[in-house]
Amino acid sequence: MSTIIQMRKRGSITIPSKLRERYELDENDPITLVDIGEGIFLSPKRSVIPKLVGEIEYLREKYQVSLEELIKGIAEQRDE
Repeated sequence: MSTIIQMRKRGSITIPSKLRERYELDENDPITLVDIGEGIFLSPKRSVIPKLVGEIEYLREKYQVSLEELIKGIAEQRDE
C-alpha cells in the first residue's frame, strides 16, 4: 500500500485514518522515524523493522537476488 500525504507547517503530517485504525494508533502515540539513506521509514509503537528485515532477507534468498540488485531495483522504482 502506498499513500501520498503532505507535510504541513512545522513538519506535521497526518496519517490516514485507515492506517491509524489498522495499527491502533492514538494521539500522542510514539512513532519511530528511521532514515534509510534515500528515504524515511515510519514505524508505529512497536518496531516492525526486525520482522520486515527478516521477510526481505527470506525473499531475497528465495529468489536469489543480491543485495546490490535489490538496492538497484529500489532506486529504479523511486525514479519512476
